[in-house]
Amino acid sequence: MNTQNNLQKPFLYFDNAATTPLCPEVLEAMMPYLTSQYGNPSAVYRFARAARKGIEEAREQVAAAISAQPGEIFFTASGTEANNWALRGVSDAWRHKGGHIITTAIEHHAIDHVCKGLAKQGVEVTYLPVDKEGFVSPEDLKASIRPDTILISIMWANNEIGTIQPIADLSAVAREKGILFHTDAVQAVGHIPVSVQDLPVDMLTMSAHKFGGPKGVGALYIRKGTKIDSFLYGGAQEKKRRAGTENVAGIIGMGAAIALAVGQQEAEHKRITKMRDTLIKRIEYAIPKVDLNGPRGENRLPGNINFSFDYIEGESLLLLLDMHGCCASSGSACSSASLEPSHVLMALGVPHEKAHGSIRFSLGKESTYEDIESLMEILPKHVRQLRAMSPLTEDDEIL
Repeated sequence: MNTQNNLQKPFLYFDNAATTPLCPEVLEAMMPYLTSQYGNPSAVYRFARAARKGIEEAREQVAAAISAQPGEIFFTASGTEANNWALRGVSDAWRHKGGHIITTAIEHHAIDHVCKGLAKQGVEVTYLPVDKEGFVSPEDLKASIRPDTILISIMWANNEIGTIQPIADLSAVAREKGILFHTDAVQAVGHIPVSVQDLPVDMLTMSAHKFGGPKGVGALYIRKGTKIDSFLYGGAQEKKRRAGTENVAGIIGMGAAIALAVGQQEAEHKRITKMRDTLIKRIEYAIPKVDLNGPRGENRLPGNINFSFDYIEGESLLLLLDMHGCCASSGSACSSASLEPSHVLMALGVPHEKAHGSIRFSLGKESTYEDIESLMEILPKHVRQLRAMSPLTEDDEIL
């Protein structure tokens, strides 16, 4: 195999939850705004108005994808920024009422770390527990609400274990109590049906590079009438709520990508779900002492597979897979450098040593059954190799 080609593109890409390849159609839509259409959309002359028109058309595409109104979509630099805005903006705007936020023990760090930062400023945070498959109980949510609760933030679908929360039931609890509800839908949008039209969701976070768009652009849906402070000051962009010259090409790309993803969503959901279930069965058949983390069936993201492999260290397995041009993850790509076990798996009650031996394989638009065959040619072999070297291995039969 040509090593130089490996550096350019892996032949086995199983990390679509971390990022997805840019769709060719999206790049084509972006190119004019990276070259000839370089006008600043805040200027008044005709050349600049072309950029403004492109942004507003992208806003319409993003709004249509989640059944929102274009005026409720605000572009950001990332999903992380959108999450920061939702939590900090509401905290600042509602500080007069109180300072209590409810979230969960399995949120992405873009929520969890913001909550920890707000806690240092006097905000009280309640972290809801989850069951062994990662689900939040609406009853637990209802019981945790206090008179000074100002916001509930619960992710739509988990990035590590694929659990799809009962957002309709959870947001209904918030609406009944008159509390704002935010959901981090970064892993959900473009992959499963997401609509704010019939759900009492007040804010929703999206990120373009999770559904075939470019990196460096995201969006926050803010329902009309929601009280939230501006995030960045210094200009009139995004209705004076998020200042800064827009990433025009990125925004155009996000619009094109979300329209493409939603248009193909039903067919891709069926295809990738079947592929996911096939890979789960193949791993469980070929490798003993493995545990699937998260739920089975329709309440799991179509492309998500997360296994704990007994008696091995996940990072070591990733390095061996990488030698074959195979890309996977030990959990969240945003925290893969950490030596701490996944906080998501720990919240599920997964033992410390099992959490360290966990790998996430995530499928996407370019995934094929041939990829699965190639993975299964190398994965069992390297699991056996690592187990043979491990002092924790208790049974020779698993080798």
